[in-house]
Amino acid sequence: MSIISRRIKSIKLSPSAAARAIVAELREQGRQIIDLTVGEPDFATPRHICEAGIAAILRGETKYPNSQGVAGLRRAVSGQFKERYGVEYPIGRIIVSTGAKQVIYNALAATLDEGDEVIIPVPYWVSYPDMVKVNGGVPVTVPCDASEDYKLTPAKLEAAITPKTKWLLMNSPSNPTGALYSREHLASLAEVLRRHPHVWLMTDDIYGSLNFTGGPTWHPLQVDPSLVDRCLVVNGVSKTYAMTGWRIGYGAGPEELIKAMATLQSQSTSGASSIGQAAALEALTGPQDCVAEFTQAYKARRDEAVSLLSDIPGLRVVMPEGAFYAFPDCSGLIGKTTPAGQILNSSTDLTHYLLREAAVAVLDGEAYGSAGTFRVSFAASMDDIRNGCGKIREACARLQ
Repeated sequence: MSIISRRIKSIKLSPSAAARAIVAELREQGRQIIDLTVGEPDFATPRHICEAGIAAILRGETKYPNSQGVAGLRRAVSGQFKERYGVEYPIGRIIVSTGAKQVIYNALAATLDEGDEVIIPVPYWVSYPDMVKVNGGVPVTVPCDASEDYKLTPAKLEAAITPKTKWLLMNSPSNPTGALYSREHLASLAEVLRRHPHVWLMTDDIYGSLNFTGGPTWHPLQVDPSLVDRCLVVNGVSKTYAMTGWRIGYGAGPEELIKAMATLQSQSTSGASSIGQAAALEALTGPQDCVAEFTQAYKARRDEAVSLLSDIPGLRVVMPEGAFYAFPDCSGLIGKTTPAGQILNSSTDLTHYLLREAAVAVLDGEAYGSAGTFRVSFAASMDDIRNGCGKIREACARLQ
């Protein structure tokens, strides 16, 4: 008899982690792989942030931190959220965790009872449904296709809500599509939520600073402040400041919720790294030039990647408005035959073909709930983007 629980058996290894493992294995075998799967900045953490971490070590800030987060960082988060969303959170309503992912997990663990439903627009970040399932909830996935720019519509939200709905989980700009919700679109979704006061809203804003439109990144709380008493705002420093390995995320919400999440965290991981928190404090309060520099670089890479991918017959690409991913629809290639005689029956077959024949790694859209698509990360060098997209084009041209 297996000792492993049914809940753990119901979930899978993160597809992103699995892809990294495959790329590493192929490289160990001597293959030259262009990796366009990685969802993290290729930039180094800015020097002033690194120096703040080093200074914290030298000051001896290496003891257990407050399990809810050090006060200075929570004050900085409060200031950031006040500036961005117009909401003033006292630090007791803010939690710092080991990455934004843990904030989301803690919130689900602290609120879901067996059978509670969480509405998740599709395409979704790969971890959302499994985090819901492992905490006893039911992910209610709502398909949003390219004709809708991959955005949840008010009609689809209304249709998905049931008496068992506990959360709507939103991510804007989106991983994997780069979709960015406008003020008007958010207002129409907020109108639906007002009619269903039992539904809470969780916003994953981790890519919020990576906006290529030249306009603001709107948030539901800016559009409808009345949602503040049933909204958890999630963010962190990983994408904005190239700090993925520092593992610092944070969330703000109603006091009862944050207190429950803090209790859970105190009994699981305890506080996030004291060194990481010192560096995150500098990231939020120090010079912000790096944010604009990173965003401009991603925008240039986005333009190049979309241009090259859109030029490949059989692919259709919706222009990403933020984050650092393109999400081509490859349904025009499904059913074609490889030079070896294999029929491509799915996007999974296509991504395996690209890895074998073109030595380019991309992520299958089925991992994001969206068959007939794949994800390309442009958080890679311009050379890798050009070479990788060129090899994809050559491989696709060989299909019959």
